[in-house]
Amino acid sequence: MVFAFAVSAACCLGVGFVLQQNAAQRAPMSDFLSLRLLLDLARMPRWLAGIAFMVCGMVLGALALGRGEISLVEPLMATNLLFAMALSRWQTKQPLGPPGWGGLWLLAGGVAAFIVAGRPHGGRTVTDPLRHWLVVGIMVGAALLLTAVARRVRMSTEAALLAVAAGLLYGVQDALTRVSGGRLKEGWTALVTSWQPYAVVVLGVTALVLVQSAFETAPLRMSLPALTAAQPLAGIACGVGFMGDQLRTTPGALAAQAAGLAAIVVGIVLIGRHPAMPSGMATSGHVRDLQPH
Repeated sequence: MVFAFAVSAACCLGVGFVLQQNAAQRAPMSDFLSLRLLLDLARMPRWLAGIAFMVCGMVLGALALGRGEISLVEPLMATNLLFAMALSRWQTKQPLGPPGWGGLWLLAGGVAAFIVAGRPHGGRTVTDPLRHWLVVGIMVGAALLLTAVARRVRMSTEAALLAVAAGLLYGVQDALTRVSGGRLKEGWTALVTSWQPYAVVVLGVTALVLVQSAFETAPLRMSLPALTAAQPLAGIACGVGFMGDQLRTTPGALAAQAAGLAAIVVGIVLIGRHPAMPSGMATSGHVRDLQPH
């Protein structure tokens, strides 16, 4: 059931991201990195459909996280790019060619290699609050730093940096979603009196603004690979860092896990930069200067 929920979540997320980018590229650039962007996008039926798919994917992802370790679920959900590629290829009629097939095999093979070599499994939950806040602080701090830097670089690089920042926040959000699920098992009082569910909402809204701004400024191939690569890495870091997830640590297993993660990242980049991925830009009235800000 963990595999079924995680892959179904990936399918919904992949379709949702494509629909969201198709709408976001038509949003006014004056709303960049602003909550007004979400209000403008909410008037577009295609964006609402994309959000519906994303919410469905998040619910399925939460179900997967409730039954399996985040170090297992996150690599599986990274396959959302496969479904985004499938929809984009259907829209553009572009053949896959060697780069596309290579990216597909690297992503799928990397996920399989990481799971087989690492054998993610639950362990004793880390109770040290310092370690908990340290991992979360590093991820959130890195996201804030990337967002600040993004404003000073070229628009294509800006989209990638914003997507990485959003991916880091989504990875932390997934970890805290699993923690919130554990609180819910203790009762509604334990859930509403803990900070994690409120942090999930704040992280989700902030990441949504970042990723829609990334979709707004550049083609999907500039942002979705970075988002898809950053989220599982952040989630795995949180799982091992403070949630008690354990991976095999023999030299051979660590080498295979590193190779699997590298293959995932390379596969994501190859797929994301394939011509089949949407390349639409904001309309001419909304395009900003391509030079650094």
